[in-house]
Amino acid sequence: MKKTLTLAWTILATALLAHGQSLPYLKEPAFQAGEELSYRLRYGVISAATGVLKVEDSKIKFSSPNSFHLSARGQTSSAFSIFFTVDNRYDSYIDTRTFLPHYYTENIREGSYRRTDVVSFDHRKQTVKGNKGTFKSESAQTFDLLSAYYFARNLDLSDVKKGQSFKLTYFLNDEIATLGIEYIGVETIKTSLGTLECLKFSPEIKPGRIFRKDSRLYLWVTNDGNRIPVKAQVEILVGSVTLELTDAKGLKYPLGKSVSREGK
Repeated sequence: MKKTLTLAWTILATALLAHGQSLPYLKEPAFQAGEELSYRLRYGVISAATGVLKVEDSKIKFSSPNSFHLSARGQTSSAFSIFFTVDNRYDSYIDTRTFLPHYYTENIREGSYRRTDVVSFDHRKQTVKGNKGTFKSESAQTFDLLSAYYFARNLDLSDVKKGQSFKLTYFLNDEIATLGIEYIGVETIKTSLGTLECLKFSPEIKPGRIFRKDSRLYLWVTNDGNRIPVKAQVEILVGSVTLELTDAKGLKYPLGKSVSREGK
């Protein structure tokens, strides 16, 4: 169960990824202060956990004039808490112009396991300072998992072709790594918020203790101004895991409406 819930959060946080060089992004963010997204994780037909993501104006000042405070909290449902309890909190502070992170914290509570991470980023030097020291990144754009999710929503995808693969650099558990995604195409799906046209992606996964050799992870993101992940699904060794958007408040654009925006 612990590995399944960790997988679900990774699905959400790595919603859209791109190649390791500098990634083109849109000038205007797809999100705004006041946005709140709610998700439900299902293991088969059973509701296993919930997650809430919020965007606020940062009260902490950094080198950039303005910053967003991103927060996320994931918790097991009451039924699953009988067997294993998860209550994780993530906070990231990002530049409102480049969407790069300044500072990131994790407060992990999974059963009897506890971990607190504090991470700071120096993008000029391309270094990341974590609990176990300072790490050098080969990329000028390095993210934590939460800032990666929001940056990915703002990628300029105007030149993306079906079958094209991308990578993004991120810092997790005192390690700098990359994760790739393949763009599948456009697909219309039914969601709890209505029928929506979505961009479909397939993030990399490795067969092993959770996934089958033929497992593929699929992710659907609204093809509108908000770029919200509305569904993720993957077959595992026993059953399947599905992540679904259940509510969206404070959106910057009407849900499902196309928006013309200029890239950078």
